[in-house]
Amino acid sequence: MKIVVDDKIPYIREKLELLADEVVSLRGADIKAEDVKDADVLIVRTRTRCNEELLSGSKVQFIATATIGFDHIDTDYLKQAGIAWTNCPGCNSGSVAQYVECSLLQMKEHLGLNLQESTLGIVGCGHVGSKVKAVAERLGMHVLVCDPLLNEPGFVSLDVIERECDVITFHVPLSREGQYATFHMADEAFFHRLCRVPYIINTSRGEVVDNAALLSALQEGRVRDAVIDVWEGEPALDDALLQRVFIGTPHIAGYSADGKVNADNMVIDALCQHFQLLHPGEIVPPELPLDFQDTGSPLDYYNPIEDSIQLKNNPQKFENLRNNYPLRREKLHN
Repeated sequence: MKIVVDDKIPYIREKLELLADEVVSLRGADIKAEDVKDADVLIVRTRTRCNEELLSGSKVQFIATATIGFDHIDTDYLKQAGIAWTNCPGCNSGSVAQYVECSLLQMKEHLGLNLQESTLGIVGCGHVGSKVKAVAERLGMHVLVCDPLLNEPGFVSLDVIERECDVITFHVPLSREGQYATFHMADEAFFHRLCRVPYIINTSRGEVVDNAALLSALQEGRVRDAVIDVWEGEPALDDALLQRVFIGTPHIAGYSADGKVNADNMVIDALCQHFQLLHPGEIVPPELPLDFQDTGSPLDYYNPIEDSIQLKNNPQKFENLRNNYPLRREKLHN
């Protein structure tokens, strides 16, 4: 069996080599049809478009994306071609929740946000949103949740979020069609409906928030400030928006070592199940440095402002910063 794998998926190659006769690591954005024509398995991230152009005439039987999202996978074509696929739902939910928590703490310290007197609106309450809810409640925030797909008791409509929230954070997949399409969910009309001049956080998909509309809302005072990890047009991005937001990072909210290991193990599990292979054993995250000191603050583990400074100083290095990100560990709460 031959496996082609994105070379930026950490920790996984050793286990793959126990399962396959040949493992080829390539930069995700550079994987081409000729690279996969004789491969049985393709393991990717979001930078590899898995469609007919890439896969037609190949031997690929199974594709795994080591990510929650799968809008880079043409699922209709894969079904037509008889190619099985899997994603990793929830793999980095703890990492994104860590990012949001640390961003909120920095907003408290640097922007004067009183967490205990603020209402957080969560749009989308799946794997990530539910953990963000727990984080915000632990910080003493009042939380409102909007998720019409779940329709749980106590959930509210988007117009309630627009009317009552001091901070609004998005945790939805990208969808362009249907009653609950999320493409440009936060558009110019959304920003004009806001009542409390809130802070905006987006760690879902760049296209969920209309970036031009967000910049205008910031300039016009309809939005107080923003924390943005995902951008329209990545890896290119609106530098004016980047410089204007409080925190702007290169799509790394989910990039903890713990989240990556979760994804690796989900990929290995699915691969072994599909091909009926003997499991090579679990992957574990690296240990914290021996000199690491935990003072009790989540900021001991992660400070998003450091990532923001790097990107604001080097916006042209978006992809480089993302691909060579020094994976952080998550703070585990008892």
